[in-house]
Amino acid sequence: MTIPHVMVLNYQDKLKPEEIYDVVIVGAGPIGLATAIGLYQRGIENILVIDQTRSFRQVGQIIDLLPNGLKALKCLSVNAYTSVTQTTLSNQQNSSGNPSVWSIKNLQGQLILSIPLGFDNWFQEYGEGRVSIAWYELQTILRNLLPPERVKANHRCINVIDEPELNCVRIDCVSDISSAANPYAHWAENQNPDENSQQNLDTISPTLATTSFRAKLIIGADGINSTVRQIIYQNTPNTPFAKPEYSGFAGIYCSGITNIPEAIQTEIESRFLENSALVTIKNDQTSRNSNCHNHLRMILFFRNGQFRYIIHLPIPLESLAGKVETDLINLARQEIEKAGFPDCLQQLVNLSPSANMSQRAYYIHPVINKFNDTTIEPTWNQQRIVLIGDAAHGMPPFMAQGANQGLEDALTITRLIAKIGQNNDWDNLSIIAEAFANYEHLRRPFMEYIQSATLTELPHSSLQAWQDHNQKVYSRNFANL
Repeated sequence: MTIPHVMVLNYQDKLKPEEIYDVVIVGAGPIGLATAIGLYQRGIENILVIDQTRSFRQVGQIIDLLPNGLKALKCLSVNAYTSVTQTTLSNQQNSSGNPSVWSIKNLQGQLILSIPLGFDNWFQEYGEGRVSIAWYELQTILRNLLPPERVKANHRCINVIDEPELNCVRIDCVSDISSAANPYAHWAENQNPDENSQQNLDTISPTLATTSFRAKLIIGADGINSTVRQIIYQNTPNTPFAKPEYSGFAGIYCSGITNIPEAIQTEIESRFLENSALVTIKNDQTSRNSNCHNHLRMILFFRNGQFRYIIHLPIPLESLAGKVETDLINLARQEIEKAGFPDCLQQLVNLSPSANMSQRAYYIHPVINKFNDTTIEPTWNQQRIVLIGDAAHGMPPFMAQGANQGLEDALTITRLIAKIGQNNDWDNLSIIAEAFANYEHLRRPFMEYIQSATLTELPHSSLQAWQDHNQKVYSRNFANL
C-alpha cells in the first residue's frame, strides 16, 4: 500500500545512497530526543531529529517523571538518566517550600490518600524514584546529549511519501512559516481555542521552499496533533481517528489569588492544607467507582501567601468554547457548586483575578475506538513509519503518565529498531513489519489499562486501589522487557 500524498512538491529526484538516513524522528520533544539517544548509543548514528519549532524556547509545563519513566530512561541511556536526576535533585535542594506530600481529601477535609513526593520514598518502594522537571529543561538536557547536527529545528513535516525504488521514505518539510499553538494541548487565555488551530496541510502554499529528507524508517513523535499520524491515516480505515477526540474533560486554571479575606484563608488552610502546599479535593462519595463523566476534582496550591488552582471537570466541549476571564470564573464556580464543594472554595474561585484565568480542553487518541458499532484499534504503524508517545496514544494528564508512557514507547521501539540495524535488515519489509507489530503487541494492552485508569482515576479512590495500581505500573523490570 502506498503512503498517501498530501500534495505534489518540487524536490530533487536523485539522492546519493549515503544521504539516506537510517531513521528520521519527527518531533524534538523529550520523547523524540530520548528515542534518538537510545538509537545513537546502540550504534545507529545515521539519524536525524526534526522539529517545526523555529528555535528551542522555554515552553511547556512541569513534567513528573515517575518510576516507570525513569526506569525506561535509564535503560535507554544511563547518561541521560544521570543528567536528568542529578539536575532535578540539585534544583530541589536549592529551592525552598517544595511540598513533600500530595494529599487527596474529600469535601469534608478527610484524608483519602497521602502521596510522598520525595525521590527516596519512591525509590525504596519501587526501585526507582520520581522527579519533577520543566519540559524545556528536560528537552535541553536530552538535546545536549546528541551531536548538534543530528537535531534540526524549523523543519515542519508536511508530507511523507513511500519511495520503494530507493527502499526508503521521503519526508518533505517547510520552514519559516507561522505555527500557532497546538489546539489540542495548550492553555487558552484570552482567545477562543478554535482561533489557535494550525494551518491545515491542504492549505499550505505549494510555492513555499521545501526541504526533503529520506530515511529507511520514520518515527512520528510529533505529539497529540501529529502530522505524521494524519498523513498515514489518510484514505485508510483509520481516517476517522487521524485527529484526537475530546476526552470529556477540561481544565480551568487560575495562576494566582492574593488578598484573600483572613476567614476564608484560615478555613481553607485548616480544613484542606494543614501546612501542606498541595492537595487534591474531590467528592469521594460520587467519584468512587464512577465513569469519566460524573466526577470533578480541584488541585489547590498554596505558596508564598498565594493560592493557585486547577479544576479538572467533566463538561461538554461546547460549554467551554470561548469562555475567558469572568465567564471562566463563573463556569468554574457553577461547576464546583453543583459538585457540592464547600462555600469557602466557591468564594476562593469568586476571588480569582480574571486576567489570571485560562482553560484547556483535554483530548485523547483512544487505544480502542468505537466507530459505526465496530470496535477498531487504530494501528500505530504503516510500512516504514511508526508512531510513539502522544502521537499514538495521547491522553489527559490526570495520572501523569503521558511522558512516562512515551519513554516506555521510546525504549521498546529503540530496542526493536536496534535489532533491525544490527542485522542490516533496513530493506527487509517483512522484518520491519514484524518489529512494528511486536511494538504494538508489547505496548497496546498496557496503554489500554493506562488510559482507563487515567479517565476513571480509580487508582485514587482508595489506598488499596492506589497500591495495586502502583505495583502494576512502577514495579516492572524494564531490563527484561
